[in-house]
Amino acid sequence: MEAFHYRQHRLLAEDVALADIAERFGTPTWVYSKAAIASAFDEFAGAAAGRRVLVCYALKANSNLAIIDLLARRGAGFDIVSGGELERVLAAGGDASRIVFSGVGKSRTEMQRALEIGVRCFNVESESELRRLDEVAGALGRRAPVSLRVNPDVDAGTHPYISTGLRENKFGIAHEEALRVYRLAASLPNLDVLGIDCHIGSQITTIEPFLAALDKVLELVDSLAAAGIALKHLDLGGGLGIRYDDETPPSRAALLQAVFERLDRHPRGREFEVLFEFGRSIVGNAGVLLTRVEYLKTNADRHFAIVDAAMNDLMRPSLYEAWHDVLPVDASAPREAAAWDVVGPVCESGDWLARGRRLAIGEGDLLAIMSAGAYGMAMSSNYNTRPRGAEVLVSGDKAVLVRERERVEDLFAHERRLPDPLAG
Repeated sequence: MEAFHYRQHRLLAEDVALADIAERFGTPTWVYSKAAIASAFDEFAGAAAGRRVLVCYALKANSNLAIIDLLARRGAGFDIVSGGELERVLAAGGDASRIVFSGVGKSRTEMQRALEIGVRCFNVESESELRRLDEVAGALGRRAPVSLRVNPDVDAGTHPYISTGLRENKFGIAHEEALRVYRLAASLPNLDVLGIDCHIGSQITTIEPFLAALDKVLELVDSLAAAGIALKHLDLGGGLGIRYDDETPPSRAALLQAVFERLDRHPRGREFEVLFEFGRSIVGNAGVLLTRVEYLKTNADRHFAIVDAAMNDLMRPSLYEAWHDVLPVDASAPREAAAWDVVGPVCESGDWLARGRRLAIGEGDLLAIMSAGAYGMAMSSNYNTRPRGAEVLVSGDKAVLVRERERVEDLFAHERRLPDPLAG
């Protein structure tokens, strides 16, 4: 059964009607399917059976504690990019020894905390970061486990904003500089060089870029071995795309099978533990943004459906001109369809969620913005002093609140008015 599906013209999340969720929790509300998240992770885990593999969940896609908890219980590792994400994993019961710390700008405080709790590895992205990590580890009397993120200059064939493996991107160490920086890492007294990391982008819908990047990584592994630097693991990143509209990404199992077949051709391919960092492909199609139509209006030849969700709730359309399908929660209404721009109440012309969608809708209707489980709530903001919506996890016929709706007073609880001497 699809996680989100119609039954007698009513859109359901598993076995719970989205209209009932709106009635109980209000709108806008994020709704996630437990079964869809578990199934996606289990497909990766099943495809990796029989090999030394750690499938990490990339927290930046969706960092709700309930989702982290669910995946930790199923044996996931975690890819984090901040100290805040580190604390989320720990708060949700995740194992520090299964955390990979990525990101280009780790602070001394973040490094220290990660060393103290014993993360599995730091994915280091610059020579300066390498030297800083050595200093922090030395001050603590510890050795930091490191992997260098190498930029292979491979085009992922995705949107420029989510491409990370090209020469002009800020991420990683240039492929041609990697051997020199690895030699430096091996010489520093407080580092243990364990692996190599590569991540070329997000929403990748073909296998070829992954294999091209892997080939570059394996070339470098051979050069490092010749220089006396033997690695223990290969971190091949993530980035597998999902279907938003008409994309046809490979299955999770097909991608891993292709990677393992390429590794098996390498003389030492089976000696390495393999790490992955998947986010969108685990949670993207497992969530929707539930919203209500406030007003319908027409300007010249444009029809606008003004809803109570906005660009501060779901930034991807404004940021990337990204497509999200829009479905009516009640598909039984006998109305005439028209081409609607679904827009929010934020004071920006860029505040839109969908354009030109053929919908038969009226004021007060509920809409589901589909494929919104990744980079939705995680990228949301309080622009225009808008409280962020609730988050609900559905399991079978049960819906559980996993994040309360913010209140306006929450948004300025840490602010202060001017003290009297400065008020005049």
